[in-house]
Amino acid sequence: MQFIQVKDYQQLCEVASQKIIQIVKKSPNSTLGLATGGTPEGIYRLLCKDHQQHGTSYQLVQTVNLDEYVGLAKDHPNSYHYYMQQHLFSKIDLPEHQAHIPNGLADDLEQECERYEQLIERLDGVDLQILGIGQNGHIGFNEPGTSFSSRTHIVKLAESTRLANQRFFHSIDEVPRYAITMGIGTIMKSKSILLLVNGVKKATVLRRLFEEEVHNQLPASILKHHPHVTIVADEEAASQLKIPSN
Repeated sequence: MQFIQVKDYQQLCEVASQKIIQIVKKSPNSTLGLATGGTPEGIYRLLCKDHQQHGTSYQLVQTVNLDEYVGLAKDHPNSYHYYMQQHLFSKIDLPEHQAHIPNGLADDLEQECERYEQLIERLDGVDLQILGIGQNGHIGFNEPGTSFSSRTHIVKLAESTRLANQRFFHSIDEVPRYAITMGIGTIMKSKSILLLVNGVKKATVLRRLFEEEVHNQLPASILKHHPHVTIVADEEAASQLKIPSN
């Protein structure tokens, strides 16, 4: 794993957005694996700014999102469809039919998981997968205990994850209990992975990622077995580490 320590969140966003832009410029028909939540917001803001100022085009790009809540309509303000539309898709030239997100309202959720898995395979996999990491070590919505070979599946969200996401809802009761997520096995098939870690709340789990052996109670630990992982962490997130930074 390559480790890049940056000063703060702004610098993290700059490093990450430049890596994405470089891939899109080098391979205009790339497939990007996208994430949601607080961490990617600044990255998407910079991608939109670059598109407007420098004309980086996404006309040939395909995107696949990591996950989506079960039970939320696409136009629900807390759905990941809505998030992506607000923060990125509506501000770049990515064709609508090339932006892929699981359907959390599918009549047959198991079939939707299989459809999404087959879609990723048809796209010849993900060229660059953006990941965050949960305080319990989850990647996507793959909670501790998830099989490392898992494919796209339905997951019951851990209470710690629901509590972490409560800030986006009026109350904990409104936070969905289930989600569709790419499996860990699916994520590991990505050609390259960019793991973004910011803030003091992520310091403990980042230290655990470096210090502990690979085990499924710390889902992100499997990334140690991927050949092309870059971790970008700000000073607060890296505050517990005892490794040299690049």
